[in-house]
Amino acid sequence: MLAMTESVALVGADAHLVKVEVDIGQGLPGFRIVGLPNASVREAEQRVRSALLASNEETSRLRTTANLAPGALRKEGTQFDLALALGVAGADNKVKLDPAALAGWVCIGELALDGGVREVRGALAAALECRDRDRRGLVCPVGNAPEAALVEGVDVIGVATLREAIDFFKGRWQPGAIPELAVPPPSPILDMRSVRGQAYSKKALEVAAAGGHNLLMIGPPGSGKTMLAQRMPGILPPMSFEESLDVTRVHSVAGMLPRGTALVTQRPFRAPHHHISLAGLVGGGSGLPRPGELSLAHHGTLFLDEIPLYRRDVLESLRSPLEESTVRIARSGGVIAFPCRISLIAAMNPCPCGYLGDTRKECDCGEIQLQNYCSRLSGPLLDRIDIQTTMERSTSRELLGPPDGEASAQIRARVTAARAMQTARYGDPTLNNSCVARKVLDDHVVLGPQARALIAHAIESQSLTGRGLDRVLRVARTLADLEQEAAVGEIHLSAALGLRLQQAPLRAVS
Repeated sequence: MLAMTESVALVGADAHLVKVEVDIGQGLPGFRIVGLPNASVREAEQRVRSALLASNEETSRLRTTANLAPGALRKEGTQFDLALALGVAGADNKVKLDPAALAGWVCIGELALDGGVREVRGALAAALECRDRDRRGLVCPVGNAPEAALVEGVDVIGVATLREAIDFFKGRWQPGAIPELAVPPPSPILDMRSVRGQAYSKKALEVAAAGGHNLLMIGPPGSGKTMLAQRMPGILPPMSFEESLDVTRVHSVAGMLPRGTALVTQRPFRAPHHHISLAGLVGGGSGLPRPGELSLAHHGTLFLDEIPLYRRDVLESLRSPLEESTVRIARSGGVIAFPCRISLIAAMNPCPCGYLGDTRKECDCGEIQLQNYCSRLSGPLLDRIDIQTTMERSTSRELLGPPDGEASAQIRARVTAARAMQTARYGDPTLNNSCVARKVLDDHVVLGPQARALIAHAIESQSLTGRGLDRVLRVARTLADLEQEAAVGEIHLSAALGLRLQQAPLRAVS
């Protein structure tokens, strides 16, 4: 007898429907799974049989074949267990589960040997696929149900055991209400006022937050680069629901959604160590690729401290993702994409010893050392960093005086207002000035004769590239938004050029 149900395979940050076909017929007893399964899927045979026996369902000792279609799609993970067990129950005359009851339902979950159903990765992505493909609903582990229930228009059935799942399809059991998980308390906000001095760099960080721009801070040890970067989450606006869904989907697929959390509500702040591998940063790994730090920082901040210490190939891998807001990983079976709409915040010393240009301590680096250090950041990578600012050591008066500058809450209010202008302009809360299409941006950045002359001078005197010009225009648009100005003026363009071209230590050795 043949029974069919559906499950999902995780490909990148998305879920793809997989048809699970189970046939039980005459032949030598055995259980075979086909359809390009990996070892974890093939091991489902033992889990399914033990879970059915623990659920008081005796199955026929006949030849059992399960096919996972499409056959060309690699299947990996334990989320197919529940669908396979229900398929066996529907195909086996002894269980008496009507195969027609399974039609239109998508089932995910890992089985325990005692018949329990364990949580799996990617429940939110599975629910989104159910909605997009007009399926009846999703049967999933009870622990994944609050996450899947975030998607409107999808019936979510949370089951704790295989017995409950079988009884649901037999019409003998109905699930209770899905509990609403409490939103975790927000992380403590580090206040910008605790950073002494550095008014120019504080403004640069505000602009980066308001437009989603990339920022490089160059300064001696102790100048406050890391302190500033750590205060970025405190000035970013709250995430919209659409952004929260995007971030939750990526973290769920990566298996990094905190237990007891259905929705990620705070913007990510990722700060990987400089020993991170290429796969750790951009994603990948053996089998089906998983999200890396770039994607885990989606709609948030990726902070690379002491950026010249990262491997050259790791840094160069940032070039396309920073341009396209997408990580693409090529494999023999195709290209897998992960979202990575981020603000890159990078920090570095001006030289290996850290004191090049310092007025109080002499630099002892040789010219070759200096060139090797600065050459780790290639020109194409620097060209993709919108704002580059040089910091100086704080004075004793600044360090010993009272806190100065504005609090994070005041800056966040301006950033939120600027982002609101961008949402109204582009009609999408997930778009900002740094990532919107250039042809859309051009409609909102109209340059007059004086502004064009200023740009022409920068192109000739500062070797401003076409990509550099694009970044300058985006920053200028953000500066105007922070002032709630509809038009970009010459003053905004001049300030944007100043924010981009202030990288004296790097220019000195180029």
